[in-house]
Amino acid sequence: MTDTSIFPDPAYKDTVLAPLFEGVKAHYAQHMDAINRAHLVMLVETGILSAAEGRKIAQALREIDAETDVGALVYTGEHEDYFFFVEAQLRAKLGDLGGALHTARSRNDMDHTLFKMALRVRAEAMLEQVTALSEALVAKARQESDTLIVAYTHGQPAQPTTFGHYLGAMIEVLNRDAHRLSAAIDGLGHSPMGAAAITTSGFPIDRHRMAALLGFEGPLVNSYGCIASVDYVTGLYSAVKLVFLHLGRVIQDLAFWSSFEVGQLYVPNALVQISSIMPQKRNPVPIEHMRHLSSVTCGRCDMVVNTMHNTPFTDMNDSEGEVQQAGYAAFESGARVLKLLTAFLPACSINEDRVRQNTDAASITITELADTLVRAEGLSFRQAHEIAAEVARGLDRQPLSAGFEAFQAAFEAATDRAPQMDKPTFQAAVSPETFVSVRDRVGGPAPAALEAALASYSADLAALRVDATTRRARISQADTDRATAFALLLET
Repeated sequence: MTDTSIFPDPAYKDTVLAPLFEGVKAHYAQHMDAINRAHLVMLVETGILSAAEGRKIAQALREIDAETDVGALVYTGEHEDYFFFVEAQLRAKLGDLGGALHTARSRNDMDHTLFKMALRVRAEAMLEQVTALSEALVAKARQESDTLIVAYTHGQPAQPTTFGHYLGAMIEVLNRDAHRLSAAIDGLGHSPMGAAAITTSGFPIDRHRMAALLGFEGPLVNSYGCIASVDYVTGLYSAVKLVFLHLGRVIQDLAFWSSFEVGQLYVPNALVQISSIMPQKRNPVPIEHMRHLSSVTCGRCDMVVNTMHNTPFTDMNDSEGEVQQAGYAAFESGARVLKLLTAFLPACSINEDRVRQNTDAASITITELADTLVRAEGLSFRQAHEIAAEVARGLDRQPLSAGFEAFQAAFEAATDRAPQMDKPTFQAAVSPETFVSVRDRVGGPAPAALEAALASYSADLAALRVDATTRRARISQADTDRATAFALLLET
């Protein structure tokens, strides 16, 4: 018996086709219209369709656009998907000519082009947020270039540095992530259109013209790869993941710094919540939201990338509608992190009293005492290190600046002579201000070194913005050129 049903099984309709149709309404209808118009222009310009045929199809596309409220459409199952819905409208208006628009193309090359067009919008918006965050951090780092903090290693107080220096490290990683994201956006920059099902077409299509009309740099060359290669997806979501994986580490530092026991970071009242029962509590919950949203974003990116694992190198649904639509949630949650962090960090300040207390309690400037003994007393570093360690052990909870007598005793015991260093020199050597100021090498926290680094970060951000502006200008120009060329079809 022949199955003559034109409607899909209700289960298939409800679980697959209807959700995909809703996804096209939300994400792709506008891009599909752009592809239809560009493809029609190319077909007429290459002589595959006549000017008269092109004019009729252009008029019908314009009428369909004016008559259709895409958001109000309800999937009925009468047409398999949105593509066939539009084609049915064309054929209702034009008869067999309505099917001519699909000459020399396939849903395969259309789909990957749609996905790239949708992704590039979201990725450019995220890159803009990343660069805006980095610019805000550069400004904050300049403001905090001489604000002392305790730097931690392995969860323990290590050495003094400045808040500006810490933020500089964060900026460097963020800028590298921005470059990775920008490169991934470049990976979206070549058009699959013209690959058709997987081997191009016997018609004399102009793939370069098609790419230009849609705002791409050019065609993606290998037609098999246009359909099978989904590295534009895996590459982009991998780059997005790294942004939030790396930010999550900094956010965890913010949680640690703002704890009662450390108290290094002060979060203003506008960014804390109170307890419903404990009146003393100041809970910096935005930190927790940024942390878990960063993790959620990483997980969503992993979902997309891992869905590609062990899939065949050909056309397959695993890389298409369902996973594409699910992946857009990563841009939503990631955008929330970037927006909140861009407001949060500039609003925070360092609790200088707690920094001083922790500096004194942990003797974190003692490395510079050892270094000074090498330079001023002619000792080997290991001998100087042992003397400094003995001083730290003998402090009995006093700040290092009060340990001159302990230093004299340790020095004489190790060298059989008195130190040349007097008490004022000793106290200067163990001050956190001295510790920072003498570390004026490339990448250090001293003011000149930090300013040079911040200037380079700003230049790097400017270059990223130039690249983004160039891409956006290309797409904007393509929109103009496509509209102009489509309008000419109506006049011929």
